[in-house]
Amino acid sequence: MKSFIQNNILAIIGVFIGALGGYLYWKFVGCNTGTCPITSSPLNSTLYGAVLGGLFLSIFKRKPKKKEEE
Repeated sequence: MKSFIQNNILAIIGVFIGALGGYLYWKFVGCNTGTCPITSSPLNSTLYGAVLGGLFLSIFKRKPKKKEEE
């Protein structure tokens, strides 16, 4: 479990930041009519933000170096 967290720390941080951003977007911008599929519900908005945040920060993960074959 510890190695999983160390290998994916950026994605995990992105999930939390994205979830917070999604919730704040719903709270302050939202959808007045209730017809917007993502921003009409705080759960939908938070989950959507978490997914986008995790995906965005996971692109900055470094790939392990390959050993040179001799």
